[in-house]
Amino acid sequence: MVDYLVVGLGLAGISFCERLKQNGLSFKVVSDDSQTSSQVAGGLYNPVILKRFTLAWKADEQLHLTKSFYSDLESRLNVQLNYPLQVFRRFHSIEEQNQWFGASDRDSLNHFLSPQLQKNSNQYLNASLGFGEVLHTGRIDTSTLIEYYRKSLIKQNLLIQNRFEHNQLAMEQDYISYQSIKAKRVVFCEGFGVKSNPYFNYLPINGSKGEYLLVKAPELKETRAIKSSLFIIPLGEDVYQVGANYEWKDKTNLPTEVAKRWILERFEDLVTCDYEIVGQIAGVRPTVADRRPLVGRHPKHKRLFILNGFGSRGVLIAPFASSHLLKFIENDEPIDDEMNVDRYEKKFS
Repeated sequence: MVDYLVVGLGLAGISFCERLKQNGLSFKVVSDDSQTSSQVAGGLYNPVILKRFTLAWKADEQLHLTKSFYSDLESRLNVQLNYPLQVFRRFHSIEEQNQWFGASDRDSLNHFLSPQLQKNSNQYLNASLGFGEVLHTGRIDTSTLIEYYRKSLIKQNLLIQNRFEHNQLAMEQDYISYQSIKAKRVVFCEGFGVKSNPYFNYLPINGSKGEYLLVKAPELKETRAIKSSLFIIPLGEDVYQVGANYEWKDKTNLPTEVAKRWILERFEDLVTCDYEIVGQIAGVRPTVADRRPLVGRHPKHKRLFILNGFGSRGVLIAPFASSHLLKFIENDEPIDDEMNVDRYEKKFS
């Protein structure tokens, strides 16, 4: 018997497995890679909501955990995952500049927003009003993380690479059985796939599809992440990840021509050099109506738990939320009310 069966191996699943490993708890993972939002994510860790110049939810606490969490993973997996990266927010008006400088003077934001106006030094960027710099930012290579973590689990015979069949889950008196596995508890980390989970599909996960273009632009020579109406994220070798859009109706992982046109229109508003499209990727983010994670225990089945709803901030939220969930299960420490699934108990029937 294992202590935990973990379903899903995106940022949520990996983070929870890592917490289990750190605490000497045994586990198995079932994942079929059907959810791609973690793999195609931009991977930025950025504590500020750049549309409104406000601090993201619990950003201080999350950022404190993030760097050490991914540093430990780098050491264990022997691969670079964390790439420190400046994030520059393009200004569209003098009013935006003034809003930025006002925000940078607030106690909650003055160590995250530089008060200096950054003039545009790149001839191929259309940014006459300059930029504001966000501090303490970087990029986690989520695709490499998932690839190496999966390989690590396979070597240890801890990963079952199949679709999880919820109807094969059986609640016994002292444990849960799934096929040939017996586990004390099950933690579902399925992302938008939770919509097919009969135990937790009462939760209000809307799902927002996001698409990125991979663009090769040898003349651009930009080493910073640029935020305008979308992000331009340098990946190296003159390739940039550009996006993403938010689509609320289409829930497939298939790239679309509509999103491509939407992204290119905004990219060409900012970048004036020649470029070549070398790829297009898509995934459905597990977004929640109130923009807070879904963490906690099933209302009826006390051995079933969920870790989900990270939206577009999974890189920052995953280490934080996974730590809180394990402390709740093992030490009975309360989960923050804002992310506890108990807030939606009335929806369960």
